Amino acid sequence: MLEKLPTRVGRKLQKVRAGVDELAITDTELTGVNAVIQVTSEAFGYGETLPSEYTSDGNGTSPPLQWRGVPSDAEAVVVIIEDADSPTRRPLVHAIVWDLPGVDGGLPAGVLSKPTHAVAESVGRNSYLSASYLPPDPPPGHGPHRYVFQVFALDLPVHFETRPGRNALLDAIRDHVIAKGLLIGTYERH
Repeated sequence: MLEKLPTRVGRKLQKVRAGVDELAITDTELTGVNAVIQVTSEAFGYGETLPSEYTSDGNGTSPPLQWRGVPSDAEAVVVIIEDADSPTRRPLVHAIVWDLPGVDGGLPAGVLSKPTHAVAESVGRNSYLSASYLPPDPPPGHGPHRYVFQVFALDLPVHFETRPGRNALLDAIRDHVIAKGLLIGTYERH
């Protein structure tokens, strides 16, 4: 949707960004100080450009993710993907997945684009209120955007009666995060 903005609008909005301080992982009240989870992807390295196939300029497939270092006492893992540079007050949420097993693991490519039975019931609402992966689509001319793939290990599983959005998820995991990690990929339209 943002890819349809004229480039001149993207350039005018260059200084309007949510910022890393608004990411879920930087909320010290939410996560405090805890163990570190290593988050990687076979598709891109930390700080590298996301291949276009994982954006709205490609086929919009969610990239593969892997995580290691989940503490042995973890009961669940949560993944939140946010755009730290969206021209909004808070980061744009690209995907939420909760109730993943509390062990080292990952998500295969495409699993959030067309959720399979394994994760379909655990996909929350993105910023467009859809229970799926929202591929990166920064406004043309807005500059590089940082897409932050955040993984949280919890000391208990969280349950919801309806698919949660960002606020409901963060409220539920508050005081239950025992480890966290992130991977940042970038993407830009000129």
